[in-house]
Amino acid sequence: QRRVHGGKGQVIDAAMVDGAAQLMWMFHGFQAHGGWDHSQREANMLDGAAHFYDSYECADGEYISIGSIEPQFYALLMEKMGLDQEQFADQHNKEKWPEYKARLAEVFKSKTQAEWCEIMEGTDVCFAPVLNFMDAPKHPANVAREVYVDVDGITQPAPAPRFSRTPASVRHGAHDIGEDTDAVLSDMGFEAQEIASLKEAGSIG
Repeated sequence: QRRVHGGKGQVIDAAMVDGAAQLMWMFHGFQAHGGWDHSQREANMLDGAAHFYDSYECADGEYISIGSIEPQFYALLMEKMGLDQEQFADQHNKEKWPEYKARLAEVFKSKTQAEWCEIMEGTDVCFAPVLNFMDAPKHPANVAREVYVDVDGITQPAPAPRFSRTPASVRHGAHDIGEDTDAVLSDMGFEAQEIASLKEAGSIG
């Protein structure tokens, strides 16, 4: 727009470190109003201290995660876990977090990950299983959204973001080393004899 209306374009300066810093704006805000202690780990609501925002081990050694911050989600978490809501009513009292957390850990370890998924997935608990990267493609939500694709026998993430009018696709899987050398050199203008000479000289495989 600036080029069209003003006759001059401009350089867009983007850096990964800028993006990383942007992800932290909320925590700088917390720190500014006294809602975050940056000097300690697992001392704050979102870094593992709160019993209602963490991951827990299950009976089968797998893990689940919860993020039941809002009161209605927290109440549903208590209900689904079979806990007395009165005993856990003081949700944001940091002094009670260790006690509450120990109890939740005990209850979560009484069932397998699959059993907790049966109980909590699809509800407003703010719950999800912790999956390794081989299990993630099989999760129903990822399957329904077609988050992963299989190309030449290799499972990999589908292209993102998605465009409604010009959808992207993966044309082929990974090629062996040197498989595309001739084609690339041809596209660069090398003649067949020149490519053969490079091979004879050992310059290319």
